[in-house]
Amino acid sequence: MGLKAELIYFSKLCYNNKFVAATDGNISVRTRKNLILSTATETCKGKLKPSDLVKVDLKGKRVEGRKKPSTELKLHLFIYSQRKDINAIVHTHPRFSTAFAAAGLPLDKPVFPEIYLKLGKIPLAKYATPSTEEVPASIVNFVKDYNAILLANHGLVTFGKSLEEVYYLTEKVEQFAEISFYARMLGGEKELTKHQIKKLDLLKQSAIKK
Repeated sequence: MGLKAELIYFSKLCYNNKFVAATDGNISVRTRKNLILSTATETCKGKLKPSDLVKVDLKGKRVEGRKKPSTELKLHLFIYSQRKDINAIVHTHPRFSTAFAAAGLPLDKPVFPEIYLKLGKIPLAKYATPSTEEVPASIVNFVKDYNAILLANHGLVTFGKSLEEVYYLTEKVEQFAEISFYARMLGGEKELTKHQIKKLDLLKQSAIKK
């Protein structure tokens, strides 16, 4: 599957799973020539077509496509500039994740081993006016250490090595947010103990050595 087809496929998955509504959100991927292929502004991710994609350089200059790049592309370009290991970014507004972001609550409690091993925690970036330089500035303290960040009063951004990986990160964070929401209705999450976390850290270290 080519990058354009892959971008359309995962965009539609985001829409069908209600991670975005209407023309919300934007998704991008880095090409072999170090250009950025992205969804254009004001496009419904559920009806995305090849003509709804644009290609820009790392400064945001359009090099391919008739439509305008998303105004939120500044966030993507900043992440790509800071992380050479990142090849794909998904910015969405999943209901539970965004509810936590709207409430000003990070998803930073060590509750699920899988989340702790994969992501550590999901921090909350301070509020930033959409489409301005405030947005990339808001994640400066997190971009190098995390691959998923809640954006206050806005949504969620995930990033990684491939579109498939990043889409699944979005699913993981949203599931974590939903379960956390219900757990708090039942009296609150039961966090992992220091001993349990230490054992997980040992697993992390052994995985890195392999």
